[in-house]
Amino acid sequence: MRGPLFYSKILLFGEYGIIKDSKGLSIPYNFYKGALKIDEHKTVATHASNQSLKSFVTYLDNLQKEKPELVSFNIAALQEDIEKGLYFDSSIPQGYGVGSSGALVAAIYDKYANQKITVLENLTREKLLQLKSIFAEMESFFHGQSSGLDPLNSYLSLPILINSKDNIEPAGIPSQEQTGNGAVFLLDSGSTGETAPMVQIFMENMKQEGFRNMLKNQFVKHTDACVHDFLKGDVKSLFGNVKQLSKVVLDNFKPMIPKEFHTLWQKGIETNAYYLKLCGSGGGGYMLGFTEDIEKAKAALKGHKLEVVYNF
Repeated sequence: MRGPLFYSKILLFGEYGIIKDSKGLSIPYNFYKGALKIDEHKTVATHASNQSLKSFVTYLDNLQKEKPELVSFNIAALQEDIEKGLYFDSSIPQGYGVGSSGALVAAIYDKYANQKITVLENLTREKLLQLKSIFAEMESFFHGQSSGLDPLNSYLSLPILINSKDNIEPAGIPSQEQTGNGAVFLLDSGSTGETAPMVQIFMENMKQEGFRNMLKNQFVKHTDACVHDFLKGDVKSLFGNVKQLSKVVLDNFKPMIPKEFHTLWQKGIETNAYYLKLCGSGGGGYMLGFTEDIEKAKAALKGHKLEVVYNF
């Protein structure tokens, strides 16, 4: 057995802000993907994934008992497949902010949910929000708290525009300029990040009035402007706003940026060769970079691994 493929995602804009109702924009990233498979030989390579699914199925069984109106699963079929050696075969790096648990959640919902909402239906806002709620509950198993956006993106394989917590819609993003010099890229920090502790630091900071004001008046303001510029294809304005956002993050989200990248982050702002921002919750994994000239950015970041995800 091999299930359909589910892709990784990149939250271009909105990390942390969407907790406080900023806009957000999330796009599928087809470079990484995963699918449910059965390893009948139960080899060492698939053991960890199979064991993790065993705990997950217990969690899902409790979830459907506690919230029967939200979602129900064919638990018997899922347990049977786990016994046969079900695992998630994935190239999506874990702890990198590109949605490894999101793709797994989407795959499990797709195969084992009863009365599932399918991608082929007319996806009204109600249905999108319902899917998001289901996925948030499912993914909380991995992170302690989840917005449900990663699995939603993976499940639909569409760019998603977050207008506010209760208002999300599939978004049309400008088509890529294959020959363009401008680019969005992933920068590998070389270490993994844990989502839960980062979110905890953020929640602690939110208790301070100064931090809350900064979030509303600077972080959310620039994030919303970036989303607006990106969707409109206004590259000039976009880079001005990304630079501002990069500054705000460096000043206020230092714990989420691996220490050895603080200088590199500052250098981008000073030279305008590139601007960095968080990709997901930070703390490790990937950082997102924006540049008007990818060759210039590569030269400035020599010795670091870059992956281009979008060309302007």
